[in-house]
Amino acid sequence: MQIAVIGTGYVGLVSGVCFSEFGFRVICVDKDSDKIGRLQQLIMPIYEPGLEKLVESNSKAGRLSFTTDLPKAVASADVVLLAVGTPQSEKDGMPDLTAHNAAVRDVAASLKQYSIIVTKSTVPVGTNRNIAKMISQANPGADFDVASNPEFLREGMAVEDFMSPDRIVAGVDSKRARDRMAKLYEPVCLNGAQMFFTTYESAEVIKYAANSLLAARIAYINEIADFCEKTGANVRDVAKGVGMDHRIGSKFLNPGPGYGGSCFPKDTMALKSMAEQSGAPISIVNAAIASNEARKTRMADKIIASMSGSAKGKTIAVLGVTFKPGTDDMRESASLTIIPALIKAGATVRAYDPEGMKEAAKMIQNVAWCDDAYKAMDGADALVILTEWNEFRSLELKKVKSLLRTPLVVDLRNIYKRQDMQHHGFHYVSVGRQDVKPGEPWIADLNIDDEKAA
Repeated sequence: MQIAVIGTGYVGLVSGVCFSEFGFRVICVDKDSDKIGRLQQLIMPIYEPGLEKLVESNSKAGRLSFTTDLPKAVASADVVLLAVGTPQSEKDGMPDLTAHNAAVRDVAASLKQYSIIVTKSTVPVGTNRNIAKMISQANPGADFDVASNPEFLREGMAVEDFMSPDRIVAGVDSKRARDRMAKLYEPVCLNGAQMFFTTYESAEVIKYAANSLLAARIAYINEIADFCEKTGANVRDVAKGVGMDHRIGSKFLNPGPGYGGSCFPKDTMALKSMAEQSGAPISIVNAAIASNEARKTRMADKIIASMSGSAKGKTIAVLGVTFKPGTDDMRESASLTIIPALIKAGATVRAYDPEGMKEAAKMIQNVAWCDDAYKAMDGADALVILTEWNEFRSLELKKVKSLLRTPLVVDLRNIYKRQDMQHHGFHYVSVGRQDVKPGEPWIADLNIDDEKAA
């Protein structure tokens, strides 16, 4: 089976590379000739663990190639994956389908044999039926089917997620399409993955409903964390106690500075707009969006408050700027709100991130970018942990104490034990837990699970 992947962004590149690893012949197509040229030289446009190695091995094996020639790639394809970007429109929050629809028209004109057009891009409800109409109108003689196949890839875990997915959702409208999709994902299903067939519309909604629910969980636990701080409760214990309920589970109950990335912000806004346009507004999603936006500003205020209420003239070391570890993606990262707010408050910011500084430097001005974590904190008045990269979990606390001008650590990811931080003489500020300061009595918890494990 031969696959043509239209678009070499995050979803398209990961999907194409992983399908080639399963033994399919894959041609990845993009209009950006510079990007294609770099990929042909095995130079990755994104950071994603494990991806570069797979690109290299499958390219050398002859199963994976890259081109700007869409008509040639589509003409011989049994499967065409549409993975063109659908950025959020500033006008109404809906996905902008301009590039996506242009790709559909190009694909329609290039079809020479039966092929199934598989939509991997996140698109509004009704898009896949419209794709079928567009292709039929543009090429009346085309022999094709359409399938809605939303992706559920986590950045930093995308290769693993593709190889071992929780589920594969496929919206189809014919038995022929169902059979072709089953064949496409047969290697994954043989490893135990479950495939769920449904209609176009249900598949489209599943994507938005899943991401919005996860976003709402994050917004919820963040507000619970604020409540814990006011009442003396420990959000770690609360989240564990809640998550032990099998109806709820423990995932996405870790408080922090707010969700970001390419999916949750865009998909919640899109669902909000679609729901309102349909006459069935979803107030919970609206609240999650508002809560998350307020969260980022509140975390900047929290940092300033920990510095006796003023950041003017202070130097702040920031560790981590990407929206999550394992990626260089800066889209909608909390750092894009927090760092400018600190600078506006009069602080000098020095920052370090293992992978995201190149992208961050394009988006955040007046930041001193450092070569490593310790250089960032040398002489700083406060250390702020924004992204929970693994290398930040085991800093040499004695060295950290010696480098900081003031022993203040604001940990917005709760990656350290309060007991350890107090033992080393830090004023330690975390999220949803009581602060600890040197010389103060230890805060005793009946369930101190969070003090036993980071």
